[in-house]
Amino acid sequence: MNIDRVRKIDYWIGVPACFFFSLVRKVFKPFGRKPEKDPKKFLFIELSEMGSAVLAYPTMKALKERFPGAELFFLIFAKNRGGVDLLKIIPEKNVWVIRSEKATAFLLDTLKVIVKMRRERLDCVFDLELFARVTALLSFFSGAPIRIGFHRFRMEGLYRGDLHTHLVQYNFQQHMSKTFLSFLQVLSYPEKDWPAMDRPIDDEAVEPAVYEGTEAGKARIRQKVKDRFPHLEPGHRLILFNPSAGEIPIRAWPVEHYIALGRRLLGDPRNVLILIGAESDREITEQVFRGIDHPHCLQFTGLTTLPELLDLFSVAHLLVTNDSGPGHFASMTGISVVIFFGPETPRLYRPLGRKVHVFYADFPCSPCLTAYNHRNTPCRDNKCLKTITVEQVYTLIQEGLLAGTNERPRGR
Repeated sequence: MNIDRVRKIDYWIGVPACFFFSLVRKVFKPFGRKPEKDPKKFLFIELSEMGSAVLAYPTMKALKERFPGAELFFLIFAKNRGGVDLLKIIPEKNVWVIRSEKATAFLLDTLKVIVKMRRERLDCVFDLELFARVTALLSFFSGAPIRIGFHRFRMEGLYRGDLHTHLVQYNFQQHMSKTFLSFLQVLSYPEKDWPAMDRPIDDEAVEPAVYEGTEAGKARIRQKVKDRFPHLEPGHRLILFNPSAGEIPIRAWPVEHYIALGRRLLGDPRNVLILIGAESDREITEQVFRGIDHPHCLQFTGLTTLPELLDLFSVAHLLVTNDSGPGHFASMTGISVVIFFGPETPRLYRPLGRKVHVFYADFPCSPCLTAYNHRNTPCRDNKCLKTITVEQVYTLIQEGLLAGTNERPRGR
């Protein structure tokens, strides 16, 4: 997927489409479905961000507690659906997908999804998307009488028309898990077109998802590691590197830093380093693999399914990662996570979980990837990440996170 092309399409087609259908909504509003007093069917839409699905888990769980008989649905890009399935809160049949690799497949699947939404007669749609307009249009086409989504009000945010019935203001000072929980607050109003909320959201309300792997699954992934490293013993410590930042490479800690950190960590013969990532990340992981050039460094890119990756997190000691989906999924297990932020801020997107350790230089220009600029930063030199030194990270890992650990963690 070409991100710049998607942004252009979203702007040149999305803006007039949102404007046109906002007018349509005003004309036909008196003839629309009225909200049910006891809504039963709720759809969550978050197409492109697997990590955001994890951050939305507390909202889905709270919704199930508030409406015990509710049926939950989720709409996401096909390549990302594994992240929703792992949460085990949405039935598999209720996870709807849209293929995003080709325009024809995208359009065909979008039409199919609109038909599904209309047939289900959804009561409420939670549009969790901040960076695109297509989800606002899909919310409107769903026919649901309650449509909750982000609205810019008087801020210089993303124009998405007036397609939602309940408007939530994007808060750049509050973690996204709490912002998603605020979607539940507005359900008490027939409609809501003002930004103020009724009450704060306590930290205790944010209940993170937990991955419960099986012993059989953990045994299989240990064997998979041993197949590539026959000398694996109980005293070895598995350290995972995720050096790719996916489709937004400016979020990545420098490759040369990963190489230098890997070499230092492998100075301890107890450590085994495993490089992870999707097949599309292979170019980056190969650079790290060749740069480290050590028998204790294993290339695992593209070799695991998402459930296998979660099992790997469950048996490993440490993950070092850029700000991306793996950090959020790892936080569902018992592994320690070291994660780098800079172009985006941990104040909004820090993975949930007790064993997450954030490196963030907090530059005056950071964050520069926000809802205000469609994640389209003009920055071409991420000094906010380059300034995080190998020595800082190594010291935390060697003297803190790995100190005294000789056995595999049991997970949660």
